[in-house]
Amino acid sequence: MRETNPSGDQASQQPVELQSVALNSEPPNSAPASTPKSQVKKPRRTAERILEVTLDLFNRFGEPNVSTTLISAEMGISPGNLYYHYPAKDELINTLFAAFEHGLNDLLQAADNVRNVEDAWLFFHMLFELIWQYRFLYRDLNDLLSKNRRLETHFQFVLKNKSRAVQQVFEGLTRGNSMRIDRREAEPVASSMVVVLTYWLSFEYVRDPRRALEPESAAAALSRGAYHVLALLMPYLEPQAREHLFEIAGAYRSAD
Repeated sequence: MRETNPSGDQASQQPVELQSVALNSEPPNSAPASTPKSQVKKPRRTAERILEVTLDLFNRFGEPNVSTTLISAEMGISPGNLYYHYPAKDELINTLFAAFEHGLNDLLQAADNVRNVEDAWLFFHMLFELIWQYRFLYRDLNDLLSKNRRLETHFQFVLKNKSRAVQQVFEGLTRGNSMRIDRREAEPVASSMVVVLTYWLSFEYVRDPRRALEPESAAAALSRGAYHVLALLMPYLEPQAREHLFEIAGAYRSAD
């Protein structure tokens, strides 16, 4: 899913590094490279399929509402087979979170390549795409943090890394003569943007609980999120950059 550039004339300015960031949604392959394929193919595929089905169910119904019994029933396997691969529900959660964290760390490295609002739009939209892909983490964040020690500690790093990346975006936009911000304002503005990044899908859910987190709502929700994050920079953008942001947003603002 990628946004079409309404202005059309600046797409070529996007850094190659931003366009080539891979959002790694696949769980890491734990099978040793030296193991014969015939010995690992079936269990590896079963473990990956369990993760795919679990992620889909968590995203659709929320992690607290999905049991391991439901997961095994959805897959048509026995609970014992599921237990063989993932002995506890927390192992499923932690494996999915590890895949999310890996993709996030890869994506945040692209923040240093942002030079204009077109780049910033692409960066934040890609960030929302990743958040959407693992939206159960954000939908049930408080509940997950209260009962999962790994997430409790690692999400602190997620927030810090997001904040650091946002400030790198500031630096890039400043170097590209797209914005001007006092150093004393940069930290609180970055924190405000991280808050919107973290809780935007919760806001969407409150607005429309029955449809907000369904796949057909993704395009509008992600575009609104990207725009509202960047809107916090409006007072600091140079006039030409501000107008260009309005142009980019024009394609979807009617859906807000």
